[in-house]
Amino acid sequence: MEFIELTKTLNIGATGACITSTHILRIDQVVYLTVPAPSPASSSLVPNETPPIAAKVLRQEVAGDMRLFGLEFLRPLE
Repeated sequence: MEFIELTKTLNIGATGACITSTHILRIDQVVYLTVPAPSPASSSLVPNETPPIAAKVLRQEVAGDMRLFGLEFLRPLE
């Protein structure tokens, strides 16, 4: 299933992230994240978003009406 969703990132590090999502993601499912970059007005050399970051869903938790997902990047960020 393919979808695009604007999520909230609660925590991010070199090896993974914790995000919220309205979608139901499966453990071990691979998702692709893009991170918005600063406005192109600040520098013509800066892209509008990062290249997609592949991540695997490691865990999930429900907190009230939110679904939280722990993701592990397939390649650590540099």
